[in-house]
Amino acid sequence: MIKVSETAKKKVVELMTDDGYNPNNDYIRVGVKSGGCSGLSYDLKFDKEQLEGDKVFEDNGVKIIVDKKSFLYLIGTTLEYSGGLNGTGFVFNNPNANRTCGCGESFSL
Repeated sequence: MIKVSETAKKKVVELMTDDGYNPNNDYIRVGVKSGGCSGLSYDLKFDKEQLEGDKVFEDNGVKIIVDKKSFLYLIGTTLEYSGGLNGTGFVFNNPNANRTCGCGESFSL
């Protein structure tokens, strides 16, 4: 399961609407790919369709899809949004990550 904080939910709804997606019907696709300074990086985008093998969750009114491979890396993760002085953007609070980079966009297990 992936959780979504209240601040992340508000930003997701705003961005989805701005990009022509319907937050009530469409999804956030969360994934993991090779790359980044720590070995793995997060991938976040909007999607209208789920694919075969996707895991589907809903938390705090946000629909999330994750491919089967990425799911293993993301179990228990909370998607948060930071708008502070240290940068603006989505932050993955991943309890499975042993090490993260300074920007918070990549991790290792």
